[in-house]
Amino acid sequence: MTDETSAPAPSGRRARGGADARRAARTSTAITQAGFIRRAIKPYEPFTDEQLELIEANAETVLQETGIDFYEDEEAVQMWKDAGADVKPTAEARRFRIRFPKGLVRSLIKTAPREYVQHARNPANNVTIGGNNMVFAPVYGPPFIRNLDEGRRYATIEDFRNFAKLVYMLPSLHHAGGTLCEPVDIPVPKRHLDMIYTHIKYSDKPFMSSVTSGERSADSVAMCELLFGKDFVDQNCVMTSLINANSPMVWDGVMLGALKVLARANQACVISPFIVAGAMSPTTTVGTLTQILAEASVGIAFTQLCRPGAPVVFGTFAASMSMQSGAPTFGTPEPAFVTFGAAQLARRMGVPFRSGGGLCGSKIPDAQAAYESANTLWSTMLSGVNFCLHSAGWLEGGLASGYEKLIMDHDQLTMFQKFAEGVDFSENGQAMDAIREVGPGSHYLGSAHTQANFQTAFWRSGLADNNSFEQWQVEGEKDIVQRANAKWKQMLRDYQAPALDEGIDGALQEFMAKRKAALPETMS
Repeated sequence: MTDETSAPAPSGRRARGGADARRAARTSTAITQAGFIRRAIKPYEPFTDEQLELIEANAETVLQETGIDFYEDEEAVQMWKDAGADVKPTAEARRFRIRFPKGLVRSLIKTAPREYVQHARNPANNVTIGGNNMVFAPVYGPPFIRNLDEGRRYATIEDFRNFAKLVYMLPSLHHAGGTLCEPVDIPVPKRHLDMIYTHIKYSDKPFMSSVTSGERSADSVAMCELLFGKDFVDQNCVMTSLINANSPMVWDGVMLGALKVLARANQACVISPFIVAGAMSPTTTVGTLTQILAEASVGIAFTQLCRPGAPVVFGTFAASMSMQSGAPTFGTPEPAFVTFGAAQLARRMGVPFRSGGGLCGSKIPDAQAAYESANTLWSTMLSGVNFCLHSAGWLEGGLASGYEKLIMDHDQLTMFQKFAEGVDFSENGQAMDAIREVGPGSHYLGSAHTQANFQTAFWRSGLADNNSFEQWQVEGEKDIVQRANAKWKQMLRDYQAPALDEGIDGALQEFMAKRKAALPETMS
């Protein structure tokens, strides 16, 4: 793992008794960041080389025969034409069908790095994306929030700040993420400025750019240049940002505009086909993987047309759908196989991979949310995902960011972080001294080995209640959602912002004021 760093000490608070006090001691706001994961376990790879070669060949056939549409970005179309692709206009204005000679896309991808470092303003929180590493990032994009007190409502900038503070304080969320929720109380053309500033001001973890237009991505880069310095940003990755294909097999002008700005600025793009199988791809796993590979390959290659060597991630968001209602479904076998297969394809391509998360279709943090999120996170862990967006806080198929769900999911992320460390085969791990000391017919509770290891021997949940029924009853019969509710509120009370240079802060606010004065007040 990376070097550990401590967050500011918490403010004072009254002592509490019983399980609440013990739980509070285990989850004190004197945070030690866990550091991104260096996996000690091998990924599970269910597909054979022959099967993967078949998918790769089928994807090449799609690129040569069917092609990919680019629209509303004539510069991008011309770049592909200059690179040797076959470009034909379609019946729709400013939309072009591009077909790719065999090997062209793969040849361009060769300049993409196998892994890269994303720098945070606190260097102790830098993350390495790719290789055997795994980075957990929070929920991204919902217009609504949900909590136990208010239920579901539209998100505001105050919610965005709250989530940024909570993510900063949660050790096994290694990345601050991007659009933690959509602050609908700020005009659309201006809200990206407040979101980027919030990430910079209230956290010192790495974060994501705005990608809702090329202009907003350019503002994100400019703010990072004020934070890190222009030359540093040009030579180093300080943002890893999400670029979605418009599946099936379309790249649109909004995403291409953001991609061009970020790749040319040497900032990482996560090239992610957004797939709900049965609607946006075929109903079969192999057909879906074929389409994902074709779409993602073109996006990855295009980053290298923009700037050879720019960091890029092969991503996919994979879900199945209810063929009765049309709603996306999560935690099911088919998306798990898509994640496993896409991860293998990314490793064969030689680039980092993004997928997975704590995904669920449930509207509240109930048993359905827990089951579906756990199933998705297990396949995420076992497949070897490098960058895991939506790791915590996702509800309602991505329509809501859940306060309690964020806390509950993070509790499970600490377990996955422990699991990824693998098994200890050191002398202490072999425990031969304990076996010799105890011998037949006794117990290990009082042995020297147990006494030396009891505090760290087993992963422990910071939220689960494992006490007796009577103790649970005495302490208020609280369920896990109620405990998570109390925890996020206490965290926000205890929050202390990481120090930010006053000169940088002033420069950022001046930049925002000038940009906001030039932008419209529209809410759409």
